[in-house]
Amino acid sequence: MNNSNGQKKDEKNASKRPRFLKVLKKSSMSFFSMTPLLLGIIGIVGLFQVLVTSEMIASLFRGNPFFDTLIGTMIGSVAAGNPIVSYLVGGELLKQGVSLYAVSALIIAWVTLGFIQLPAEIEVFGGRFTLYRNILSFVFTIAIATITTITVQALS
Repeated sequence: MNNSNGQKKDEKNASKRPRFLKVLKKSSMSFFSMTPLLLGIIGIVGLFQVLVTSEMIASLFRGNPFFDTLIGTMIGSVAAGNPIVSYLVGGELLKQGVSLYAVSALIIAWVTLGFIQLPAEIEVFGGRFTLYRNILSFVFTIAIATITTITVQALS
């Protein structure tokens, strides 16, 4: 009796192996087909980090909370790179006198939005999902940056 139970388990595992290998092969092919797109995005991110300085970004802000938040959101949405870099850029912008509205919006948008990555995101998740996610992220970035700044000012 124990032999037949052991045999059934082996048969179940054997039937799962081909499915696993098939799924592994399919996911590998999907990844390799996206490789050129990913390499292009990495190249654009590298160029952005080298060519755009925090002084260039700081020159865009005017001191109006609404427009600074909007500009910060737009800059953050096209900025790309490691999110940790956004904190360094944000610190430099604050040292240069850029408002907390703009810096908060820039950091939040840098992390949540990514217009440079849109082609890859559309490829993986589909156009409709990507559109909704980015529109909602844009709106909530402005709201969260405003609420964050008001909260920090109230607590200071």
